Amino acid sequence: MAVSERPATRPATAAPAAAPAAAPVAAPAEPRPRTALWLTLGLLLALAALCLLSAGLGAYEIPVADVLGSARHRLGLGGAALDRTAESVLWNVRLPRVVLALLVGASLGCAGALMQGVFGNPLAEPGVIGISAGAAVGAVAAIALGLSFLGTWTVTACAFAAGLGTVTLVYVLSRAGGRTEVVTLILTGIAVNAFAGALIGLCLFFADNAQLTQITFWQLGSLAQATWPKVLAVLPCAATGLLLAPLYARRLDLLALGERPARHLGVDVERLRLVLVLVVALLTAAAVAVAGIISFVGLLVPHLLRMAHGPGHRFLIPGSALAGALVLVAGDLAARTVAPPAELPLGVLTALFGSPFFFLLLRRTRRRQGGWA
Repeated sequence: MAVSERPATRPATAAPAAAPAAAPVAAPAEPRPRTALWLTLGLLLALAALCLLSAGLGAYEIPVADVLGSARHRLGLGGAALDRTAESVLWNVRLPRVVLALLVGASLGCAGALMQGVFGNPLAEPGVIGISAGAAVGAVAAIALGLSFLGTWTVTACAFAAGLGTVTLVYVLSRAGGRTEVVTLILTGIAVNAFAGALIGLCLFFADNAQLTQITFWQLGSLAQATWPKVLAVLPCAATGLLLAPLYARRLDLLALGERPARHLGVDVERLRLVLVLVVALLTAAAVAVAGIISFVGLLVPHLLRMAHGPGHRFLIPGSALAGALVLVAGDLAARTVAPPAELPLGVLTALFGSPFFFLLLRRTRRRQGGWA
């Protein structure tokens, strides 16, 4: 209110100069809500179509019309049940995998958007700076040691604890002089990834044959072992993180102005970062616990949305969750159908497409900054 009252105390000659300045500011803001709406609708429609396609395609093909008919029959809305084999393939194999891809992709996309907002640079991503590898160490250690103190939640809990420790370590080591530098962040991530790889190798050395198979799954990343119990095991972690993340969109927008302006505007910066670090660790651990290491989704998705809409987190956070789910459903469909009857590791596919994008992003950032010095 104090800002709006000041012009009234100035002389009348200042009023004509203030009036024209208000018009250009309001005009560019008009298309943004419409852009966000169209992007959201487009992502939802593409995601629904891709989920139907993914549920039907595979070694045992099921027409999309039959998929819809079976779903309507299960919901009591008409339709017709399929034969026993098709029903089993659809509801016990395909749909758990599609739902798991949705949860993992949404978690990774949202975690990437939060990481970039928390660290204040566009190159932050759970996989690049070692959070995924750290969470995988927790999961692999639980497998190799045969831990089962929390039943089906043991691997998820170990992944969460290790992911939290890793993100805290990276945050502390890459922060200097009150700010986090891009190069320091990446170099710290390289060191953390190398150390996590060594720990995973140590677990491989002491693991038996059955455990080796499970650990290889974590290293390559895959949704091949998706089941409804796994979906239910990861759902609370992913849902909690995805519901909490949009609540901090406005404070992340203020943090983007800088730490000092954000503090003057009432943001508790350290508390905000601590809370969001926990949310990122929760989302990443949920994804790694069921799918292994799947990198570059959290890096690529937020940047595509920024180029399409802008840096505002009010759309970026939920939009990254939707786009991450879309990318992972598409990636899992490609992994199952590109080289039948074999199945490509999902983590390998995302790295193949994400690495060139990351390289181009590094070059563009370096060119804009005039070098790293």
